Amino acid sequence: MGKAKRTRRFAEVKRLLNPNDSRLKSVQDKLKKKEEETEKNAVRNVPQVASSLFFKYNTALGPPYHILVDTNFINFSIQNKLELVQSMMDCLYAKSIPCITDCVMAELEKLGPKYRIALRVARDPRFERLPCLHKGTYADDCIVQRVTQHKCFIVATCDRDLKRRIRKIPGIPIMYISRRKYTIERLPEAYGAPL
Repeated sequence: MGKAKRTRRFAEVKRLLNPNDSRLKSVQDKLKKKEEETEKNAVRNVPQVASSLFFKYNTALGPPYHILVDTNFINFSIQNKLELVQSMMDCLYAKSIPCITDCVMAELEKLGPKYRIALRVARDPRFERLPCLHKGTYADDCIVQRVTQHKCFIVATCDRDLKRRIRKIPGIPIMYISRRKYTIERLPEAYGAPL
């Protein structure tokens, strides 16, 4: 009798699972965590809007108007030979109080001697000074933060980025310079307001 040939039996070889197989518990846990994160990101917080905002206009805003002035608004007013307080009154047909924050004053002081006329205009006693309690002197963030907290201001600026940020806040009118006059956005009864 001869020896029987030994052959490999492939069926007896142990089959291994791929580490990325969906049947493994660790992979299932990772998938669950991903799903939970997407659910959290799907739910977003929308800040509650004041009841004084009727449609997109702020009905609580009335004369005398408090106008938050930005650095570049003062500069462009000087370039267009516009007297700030008088031109604001001409635009709004009411008494207007220009307000300037410490950040805007610091920004004007940083700009140096080239903007000394703008600094002199900003130091006018008719301007109301608003103290800042936050760190840093970035005026745009300061203005946006102040306007979101208190909806009693009109923002005067010619800066496109700041305008874009303020348009996202409901009920805040924006004053800007157009055709050598002050015009206002989102305040329907004002002179020169775009329709």
